[in-house]
Amino acid sequence: MEPSQTWPTGLPAARAAAASVQPTVTPLTSAQRLLLLLGVGLFDWLFWLERSGVNMLVFISFGVAAQFVLLPRHAAVRRSGYFWLAVVGSLFSAVMMAVYGSAVAALACIASTLMLLGYVNQPHLKLALYAVLTAAGSLAQASARVMRGLRAPRQAGVGVRRSWFYGRLFLVPVGILGAFHVLFAVANPVYAALSSRVLAALSRWLGRLLPEISLGHLLFFTLGFVITAGIVVVVPVHLFADQESRFGEFIQRQRDRVASFAVRRPDFRLKASRALDLRKEFIVAAAVFGLVNLLLLVVNAIDINWLWFGFVPKPGLDLTQFVHEGTYVLIFSILLAMGIVLWFFRRNLNFYQPGLSWLRWGATVWVLQNAVLAVSVGLRNYYYILHCGLAYKRIGVCFFLLLTIFGLGTVLLKIWQRRSAYSLVRLNSLAVYGVLLLLAAGNWEVWIARYNLQPRFRSIDIGFLLDMPGRVLPVLLAHRDLLNTAPQLTAEARYYGGYTVITAAEAQRRLDAAVADWKAYYQDHPDWQSRTYANWQTFHQLGGQD
Repeated sequence: MEPSQTWPTGLPAARAAAASVQPTVTPLTSAQRLLLLLGVGLFDWLFWLERSGVNMLVFISFGVAAQFVLLPRHAAVRRSGYFWLAVVGSLFSAVMMAVYGSAVAALACIASTLMLLGYVNQPHLKLALYAVLTAAGSLAQASARVMRGLRAPRQAGVGVRRSWFYGRLFLVPVGILGAFHVLFAVANPVYAALSSRVLAALSRWLGRLLPEISLGHLLFFTLGFVITAGIVVVVPVHLFADQESRFGEFIQRQRDRVASFAVRRPDFRLKASRALDLRKEFIVAAAVFGLVNLLLLVVNAIDINWLWFGFVPKPGLDLTQFVHEGTYVLIFSILLAMGIVLWFFRRNLNFYQPGLSWLRWGATVWVLQNAVLAVSVGLRNYYYILHCGLAYKRIGVCFFLLLTIFGLGTVLLKIWQRRSAYSLVRLNSLAVYGVLLLLAAGNWEVWIARYNLQPRFRSIDIGFLLDMPGRVLPVLLAHRDLLNTAPQLTAEARYYGGYTVITAAEAQRRLDAAVADWKAYYQDHPDWQSRTYANWQTFHQLGGQD
């Protein structure tokens, strides 16, 4: 279904004028009705009382296939590289969900699907964030659009048609009532307990009336309808596409504006004042780049001499504090530096010929020095991993630094090619999406466990490893002898940030209990919907038989 065939495609003013007229609700096509019924039934069958796994691959494949069924053969979106990126990303993340079932793969699935729906809604979009917001706006309206398009059967009596009319009319108040109920239940524990008893009684009454259907199942079925309607029905959302249409890839010289440090003068002196104001801004920028380059040179010289070659932690050095505090502060300084460069190169200073070359080289040296600083941050993170082991945050810092290096590279493009901030956001959003897909493809928990279970570490956080998904258990069993020889075994304590030391016997008991519980859960839930390849492989490695 081509969105441009439903709404005007002219200027935003024309769209606003068209929106002032009450639009006619377009009835669903036969393909939309069939896909809607199929999708709701599929969602309920795949996800009710199931975890995410293979079911995500099946449902996302359905959503991707639905777009190709509904899109005209010569739709503009079929020629968009962003659309095909979202298609590939959706299927790839869904496959990773069927393989590992990790939380980051689930996040990649959701983000990719929303991007896909956003690009279908507005084929000319480029920003990934705008595509996600466009899809969210369409998703919020699609189910209401479907309900407005439904009609009571023609052969039904007047009473049935009247009941149908008022039933649809009260959907909005009931939805608002549900939203406020959730807010009050979170804020007031007495109300939450009372409402829970009322809902439990209502659920028991529905259970007697309809033995196969519960209140929770009805709500879940409604959720499936809302999600499937958002996939099948495109409600055009032009807000973000109109905003993006105002942005350009490169900065244009603004002759009708003064610089940010400008003071308004009489008209006959306006031209001279603009040049003077631009010169003032150049002097400030040159001073900033010159001073911070000297300061950063000192910091980088210290880090290179201290961290880059032959770093050995001193006996009294708290490596955890050293890494955590230093890493976060340095990352913030890099982001601040990027923001300052974007600020000075946002307007006409890009065209100030008397000092443009000096300004560009000063900013370039600053960007390169920040890249050196990013390497120093990476070395801090590396030393922590080397001496203390792997953790989720350490992996996150590694990928964040990769994005930072990429972002610094795009800042150089802005400096030398007069790229706009929109261009940088577009490029960096694609980089973030690529990193998200890369994270979805990793079996990170297993790799963390294998790395941390090395004899050279004097302390093993067995509590942290046992809290990981079940696919880590074969690795723990393969290294269980290490639990008897490790100098120290720890587990998370009850208070935040603390830990307790446990004995080897307690660690072995916890490991055996975790294996038994996981195998029992796997055997008690034989449905294929929530299975993953990693869990199937783990079950067989633990000696289970299907």
